[in-house]
Amino acid sequence: MSVLEIGHKMAAMVSQGREGEEAFISEYYAPDVVSIEGQGTDEMPARLQGLDAIRGKHEWWYANHEIHETKVEGPYVGHSEDQFALRFSMAMTPHGGERTEMAEMALFTVRDGKVVQEEFLYLMS
Repeated sequence: MSVLEIGHKMAAMVSQGREGEEAFISEYYAPDVVSIEGQGTDEMPARLQGLDAIRGKHEWWYANHEIHETKVEGPYVGHSEDQFALRFSMAMTPHGGERTEMAEMALFTVRDGKVVQEEFLYLMS
């Protein structure tokens, strides 16, 4: 499967919600995948490695946020044959907070048909 096909598959599956996202991770993430967020906390570090760590990050996210809507745009591709990007936008309410909207770009690196790295980039103003 090409990088572009994997990008389209990810966009379609993540658009289905949490179950689609989890199914994509199970099928298309490498066991030693690396995740890099734009910022981290003591509770959730910016850099994680391995499927269990990625699944834990997703469990933490859903346990701490009510997701109302997620939109996925892409995949975007460039000169690198092993990368694609997706733009995520979502409406959410952090537990104990107010409803808000956020957007982020994510750059995915693929080797041998598996995502080996995800890196999230935020629009800062």
